[in-house]
Amino acid sequence: MAKIFAIANQKGGVGKTTTSVNLSASLAAIGQRVLLVDLDPQGNATMGSGIDKRALTSTVYQLLLGEATAATAKVASVNGKYDLIPANRELAGAEVELVDVKQREGRLRDSLKELEHDYDFILIDCPPALSLLTLNGLCAAQTVMIPMQCEYYALEGLSDLVQTIKKVRANLNPGLEIEGLLRTMFDPRNTLAQQVSDQLQRHFGDKVYRTIIPRNIRLAEAPSYGIPALGFDKQSKGALAYLALANEIVDKSAKPEWIEAEDARVQ
Repeated sequence: MAKIFAIANQKGGVGKTTTSVNLSASLAAIGQRVLLVDLDPQGNATMGSGIDKRALTSTVYQLLLGEATAATAKVASVNGKYDLIPANRELAGAEVELVDVKQREGRLRDSLKELEHDYDFILIDCPPALSLLTLNGLCAAQTVMIPMQCEYYALEGLSDLVQTIKKVRANLNPGLEIEGLLRTMFDPRNTLAQQVSDQLQRHFGDKVYRTIIPRNIRLAEAPSYGIPALGFDKQSKGALAYLALANEIVDKSAKPEWIEAEDARVQ
């Protein structure tokens, strides 16, 4: 069964879409079956995956309105070697059209059930706001990955997001947990970045990924070609960092099963 991550942060410009696209490609590169769900009306993850969002007939918009299934809405990202449920500007109208729909927060969760055995990981790229679309992502997910820059305002936003996750867990998705905090666009020469990074590790411990995503020009250039960084320049620091993150996540996901197997062997 797939492990479902919502990649979320209420603050914009922290690397959510960059992480969604490059982590999907990196997981696929190490042999994982991956589905990426673009839940942002801007459709940046769709374009970054090499899919023309203007030529789509079925997107996550039709999926949420019940006009398409997850199986019919998904497309293959040839450049990233993963599957994608794409998005475009139509998605901006979904919140208005879903206002009177019962259990509207669970539309994505219900739609993804038919595919949960077809993938190892399902990643959901959430928009940078606490909207109905983000709520759908949080309700569909088992865990939340939080990309963030190591700066003062990011800490303020993190506090708000943690409170939001607690409210979603209390009212809509009891199993929702924080998977981890990912430090993005990191510049080790920046003293404040080092200080914030240290604070995160002190307060969140193992919830902070060991892998740090550096500020890297190749990560910024790759989307304009519709190619994840791994296909654009596989030796770039950004591509190697996301590959390391993918391995860290797979190792982390496999660990509980290993512990259970060891316990059974000892007994």
